[in-house]
Amino acid sequence: MTDILIRGGTVIDGTGAPGYPADVRVAGGRITEIGAGLTAAAGEEVVDADGCYVTPGFIESHTHYDATMWWQPDLDPLPGNGATTVILGNCGFSAAPLSKEKAAQLEMIKIFSFFEDIPLKPFLQNVPWDWEKWSEYKASMARNISLPANYSAFVGHIALRLAAMGVEAWDRAATPQEIARMAELLEDALAAGALGLSDNLHDHDGDDRAIPTLLADDAEFEALFSVMERYPGTTYQVIIDTFMRKTGPESLERLGRLTKGRAIRMQVAGAVPTLEFQKDILPRLQDTLAKLKEEGIDVWPGYAHVSPTSTLSLVKSLIFAQSNDYVWHEVVLAETHEEKARLLADPDWRERARESWDTKAWPHSPMNNPQDLYLLDSENGAGPVGGTLKEFAEARGLHRSDAMAQWILENGTKSTVHMAPFPKDEELTIQLMLDPQTVGNISDAGAHLQMLCGGGENILLFTKYVREGLLTLEQAIHVKTGKLANFFGLHDTGEIKVGRRADIAVFNLGEVEYRNMEKRFDVPDGDGGTTWRFTRPAAPMRLTLVNGVKTFDGSSYTGARPGEYLQPTAAANDALASLEAAE
Repeated sequence: MTDILIRGGTVIDGTGAPGYPADVRVAGGRITEIGAGLTAAAGEEVVDADGCYVTPGFIESHTHYDATMWWQPDLDPLPGNGATTVILGNCGFSAAPLSKEKAAQLEMIKIFSFFEDIPLKPFLQNVPWDWEKWSEYKASMARNISLPANYSAFVGHIALRLAAMGVEAWDRAATPQEIARMAELLEDALAAGALGLSDNLHDHDGDDRAIPTLLADDAEFEALFSVMERYPGTTYQVIIDTFMRKTGPESLERLGRLTKGRAIRMQVAGAVPTLEFQKDILPRLQDTLAKLKEEGIDVWPGYAHVSPTSTLSLVKSLIFAQSNDYVWHEVVLAETHEEKARLLADPDWRERARESWDTKAWPHSPMNNPQDLYLLDSENGAGPVGGTLKEFAEARGLHRSDAMAQWILENGTKSTVHMAPFPKDEELTIQLMLDPQTVGNISDAGAHLQMLCGGGENILLFTKYVREGLLTLEQAIHVKTGKLANFFGLHDTGEIKVGRRADIAVFNLGEVEYRNMEKRFDVPDGDGGTTWRFTRPAAPMRLTLVNGVKTFDGSSYTGARPGEYLQPTAAANDALASLEAAE
């Protein structure tokens, strides 16, 4: 490990405080000195940061690298975009604990594969699955993988249910004995340093089954929350449904009732939805949120600053099923491209598909917005490429479902159709960024690889919000560094302070850009070949340091993997000080 002096830059320390000129000395993986005009010591590498900002490394607050990190341990493209910490195990999906029953193990893997759009075979071939308890999973990560970023992980409620109940977790409420087993497994995870408990009150699977955690009764939640209260500094993370069936308001009210009077910090993804089609449930959610805060419940809305987009792919996609269109999902499930093409051409299937789009798919789904579906990615170049599905349908005189089937048949079943971003309330998004009690920079990085989720989305805070004057640079940095570190109890990172981990990003604001997506054929398909994912080139950073080690050197990923597991700690005074600075 080389000692480094970062000289001549402007330090933005991650607390929300104004930037100031200073040099930063790094030794032994820590920040050891901050001040103007520091003199280089013997053997110390000097990094010229003239014209650059020196900030804490960025925290990816909501990722699903739990699986993909085993076969893509470089976490591309995070190092070139300044990310130094990733949060795993969100939305109830975690790789541990694991049932002793093989059928239940496979169900857990299939759930993760379906909901996060990750190929199933690499799950089975590349992940060792040499654990049952979460504590054993943590030990396996330390033993078997190294990453270019620090990481911390939740334990998922879905995994707890399947480990305690087997495949019956899909079908019923838990017995008192099964609830006690879940509590025991949660205790193991939190004692071993899990970030907290993550949960899912949102999803249905490809067969339209409610995800197992939607069957949990109040007694189950109360038992798990009682365990959490014994571990100050941990977090309850949950996603509620504001996107499909829109049951989010009821879920938030229920969670408020179950956590009232408990010392539990709760992060709720979807508590303040920002998309235009969600406006009908926004007032009720906001009213409930205000009431919960008045009652002393420590609730933090989670939000994304990037509007979600959908890529309609026949290779691996949950978009059709989660749009309530299970007829097109049949094509996704077809095992060969020959079978996919046969279905797309079949008159009986086409009739059912038209009916599904007309009567089943949600009004806000891609299926019902052909004017926002772009024919951008042709496998064979036959085209037309660049126009919308609506234009193609009108030109051919076809129903929009028939038109998409025909375009894919002509262009190849590996072609994709891309939805424009959902219209979003930018004013509300900025309010959430500036609210001291929210969790931002949510991206789903590591999942939905053929939809381009996550990697590089943090740069939009600079290229859009800062450059357009909607946020100061200090505010944008705070959103994705100190504010998050203190929320998660990761008080050893997230701020430029003496004694903290040297997790640092150095960049010239005029050089960083929100790069166009690229198609990379580097995801193992489980059959000896590769399939593709979308990614973005580096912003780039001039320098990314993780624990004082260079992971990005200004032009490329260095290959270094110095990441360590970070355990949460309770440090209320630090968190309060950071929040007050942001205000």
